[in-house]
Amino acid sequence: MTSVRQLAEEIVAREGGYVNDRDDPGGATNHGVTIGTLRRLGLDVNRDGRINVTDVRALSRAQAVEIYLDHYHKRPGIAALPEVLQASVFDMYVNAGSNAVKILQRLITDMGFPCTPDGVIGPQTIRAAQLAFEAAPNHLADAYGIARRNYYYGLADARPQSRKFARRQDGGKGGWITRAEEFIAQRYHLTAAQHKERVAKWG
Repeated sequence: MTSVRQLAEEIVAREGGYVNDRDDPGGATNHGVTIGTLRRLGLDVNRDGRINVTDVRALSRAQAVEIYLDHYHKRPGIAALPEVLQASVFDMYVNAGSNAVKILQRLITDMGFPCTPDGVIGPQTIRAAQLAFEAAPNHLADAYGIARRNYYYGLADARPQSRKFARRQDGGKGGWITRAEEFIAQRYHLTAAQHKERVAKWG
């Protein structure tokens, strides 16, 4: 099984370098770390007294990995979840913040193990997630991955500017969808035809 550090390093490699796409609500990004994240964490990378696009550009790969490990795995409490969930929740937390936890909380509540969908991993969520895992040990990770995929499609439904992240120019699955499916068993991946049908209403 891939370690959390290995996954963080893979995320950095996958995210690539500096990007400032005006259609991306996250704004300027480097190695997947947004300017909003640097400001929220108070990380003045170049130590000039301001946190701006220059700091995003200056962020190194090693610094990005440590940000992921500390602020997206350790601090949110993801390490306390059942091991089968940790990689996918961690990966999504990097991409979508507390929404990654809210999706899990809604999923396990729907499974009959109620917890408040507040985006915070506390004793209630940890216990409910453990009970959900014990009830469906071979299905929980896939169920979470599918809920995650549905979340991305829903974002693109609601925001046309985001559709390019869910659907490639050639109509195939965009990065958001392929990213979610990396954590879903192959038998639950959408076929090209199913994906095309799902996004057909986008025009």
